[in-house]
Amino acid sequence: MSATRTEAAPDRVLQGILLILASVVLFSVSDAMAKLMRLQGLPAVEVAWLRYLVFIALAATLAGRARVLLQRPKRLGLQLLRGVTLVGSAVLFVAGLGFLPIAEATAITYVAPGFVTALSILFLGEQVGIRRWSAVFVGFAGVLIVIRPGTGALSLAALFPVASALCWAATIVITRRMGAGDRTETTVLWSAGTGLVLLSLLVPFGFVLPTWGQLGLGLAHGLCSSVGQYLVILAYRQAAASLLAPFSYVQLLFSTTLGWLIFAAVPDRFTLLGAAVIIGSGLYTVHRERVRARERVAARV
Repeated sequence: MSATRTEAAPDRVLQGILLILASVVLFSVSDAMAKLMRLQGLPAVEVAWLRYLVFIALAATLAGRARVLLQRPKRLGLQLLRGVTLVGSAVLFVAGLGFLPIAEATAITYVAPGFVTALSILFLGEQVGIRRWSAVFVGFAGVLIVIRPGTGALSLAALFPVASALCWAATIVITRRMGAGDRTETTVLWSAGTGLVLLSLLVPFGFVLPTWGQLGLGLAHGLCSSVGQYLVILAYRQAAASLLAPFSYVQLLFSTTLGWLIFAAVPDRFTLLGAAVIIGSGLYTVHRERVRARERVAARV
């Protein structure tokens, strides 16, 4: 019997883990480039627009190879909505990078699994037990530790990565709602196209003419981010998401290192403590998802 996605062959699992680790390195480098552009005065929408120029090129290439370039998606409305939430997540995170250290912004976005749990109840009709709800509340407590309301460390900028995490969670829930009706290449293409159209409508407002260096930095930012997304797709074809998800938290290590090397930003003990709480909550949520998946398989046998 061939290995299932939850019990993949060891060599495929290793490939999936290595692909995930490669993707988080690229995401960390991409975030550092985005922060550099924000500090140089480029608006968040413009930074995201440069990123999406590369994203649409990669998405069109993948769709062309899969022969779905001109294929109309089966659930067009959900595809468009997914594109909106995905670009919202990108813009809000980049906006936060203009004010927050990379490690802090990254740590806050790890609250996304908690948002996924809450949104799954509202839009997917899932039943959530006390243990998963406890993990959600612990995750939000970790966010409060990072931003420390009432101590002067909290600013409105901290809300950007929180909103980014909410948009990303909505993207995941919408993807689940769509099911397996469309090929991955179709979904990637429509997400990229929707985001690029929306950003192209917004980018003239407050547009700053980039220098050649900033333009190159923006395209490199888009390349790292887009290739990272593609590596994630390849990784999830090798092993189950519940098995690979914990390795995505390694991004915090790379983000912290780049923040220290490039911006001389060293996270304080509250940021590290809060990040540990958030990650612990996320790992437990992933564990519970895996347990529930096994229970569903056992119920069908």
